[in-house]
Amino acid sequence: ASMVEKGLEGLNLDNLDLVIIENVGNLVCPAEFDTGAIKNVMILSVPEGDDKPLKYPLMFTVCDVLLINKIDYLTLSDFDVAAAKARAKNLNPNIEIFQISSKTGEGIAAWAEWLLKEVTTFLKKP
Repeated sequence: ASMVEKGLEGLNLDNLDLVIIENVGNLVCPAEFDTGAIKNVMILSVPEGDDKPLKYPLMFTVCDVLLINKIDYLTLSDFDVAAAKARAKNLNPNIEIFQISSKTGEGIAAWAEWLLKEVTTFLKKP
């Protein structure tokens, strides 16, 4: 969290309602470090496979949202959406799951609506 705080020092936060922090690396390390984020989102790409909740359970346990991205590739792979969702929900019953495609735009409106709702709720807090 201290590194993120340092990175934010140069920004005029009074003019921002949302800051997105990308914590790159493998699926183990990001889950082990507190970035100070209010919500945690993980992106699971269809080409990566539906077994990631089994391989990296901690990441799915700490996330508020799972974005299953590149769903336009579903016809080209053996990715099992139902299995991926069930595995994620088994680890974290409260995780919100959105199926999206940046290429086709499918699911982006629902994801954006969730983001807007969360930001609006946060900004209303005293």
